[in-house]
Amino acid sequence: MSKAIDNASTPYAGSSKKSAGARFKKNYIGWLFILLAVAGIGLFYFYPMIRALLLSFQSGMGSNLEYVGLDNYVRLFSDPTFIAALTNTFIYLLVQVPVMILLALFFSVLLNDATLKFKGFFRTAIFLPCVTSLVAYAVIFKYLFGVDGLINQFLLDLSLISQPLNWLSDPVLAKVTIIAAITWRWTGYNMIFYLSALQNIDRSMYEAAKIDGATSFQQFFYITVPMLKPIILFTSIISTIGTLQIFDEIMNITNGGPGNATLSISMYIYNLSFEYSPDFGYAATVSYVIVILIVILSLIQFKVAGDDK
Repeated sequence: MSKAIDNASTPYAGSSKKSAGARFKKNYIGWLFILLAVAGIGLFYFYPMIRALLLSFQSGMGSNLEYVGLDNYVRLFSDPTFIAALTNTFIYLLVQVPVMILLALFFSVLLNDATLKFKGFFRTAIFLPCVTSLVAYAVIFKYLFGVDGLINQFLLDLSLISQPLNWLSDPVLAKVTIIAAITWRWTGYNMIFYLSALQNIDRSMYEAAKIDGATSFQQFFYITVPMLKPIILFTSIISTIGTLQIFDEIMNITNGGPGNATLSISMYIYNLSFEYSPDFGYAATVSYVIVILIVILSLIQFKVAGDDK
């Protein structure tokens, strides 16, 4: 009897082994694909980050690198150029990011109106700057805001100014030009996220609010904004990261001038590496300031948004 049972159970045991082998093979192939991705990320992302961190404790370049400990980090606090670059970057961040987020919200709500005609055209027109070349649009802005540019000509024609403004030579106006350029390019990018989220909000919520007598402003602040909270947090963080890393616009429009009035942290890193006497160790130290700022500001934004998870 026991032999019969054993013989009857043998096919089941064989099929179980086959299914286990198939599962192992399937998992093995899956892990293989994951391993390749992880290896690529480790090689091209984490390895350079670790190397840069080690480099930040050194000074010089090439074979002349020498270990200096925390001297590079101490040097930051007495470096007037770094302080100027940090101040300029924070000005861009505190002015441009809120303006861009508000404009993106405004355009997304406006273009989500079911009664609006030519919505596709307006959406494309606002998003189009995002796909233009960074260098090309920066050069165009440089000529637009030149002394003989179209902006001055337009203001003169409207009698808003009596003489051309030195947009690129005045420290304040140069910052305004940079902020205008960044806002023009990236507003449409954030708008797309808001549009996608708005189209997923149940219209019955707005209809119920209308029945209860809620105005358009009340609907916006009590329905739209709370429903868009995760997207607003996401766009705020990526906009913060992008602004802290701003380089192309400054390089091509003002080259950091006049003086260091528009210099950003990223451009200062470039100058330390290729324009001044090369000091890759100190440049790596300044680059880690961006990393630290991104982490701190992202945590603050999560805390302000009330997302502690």
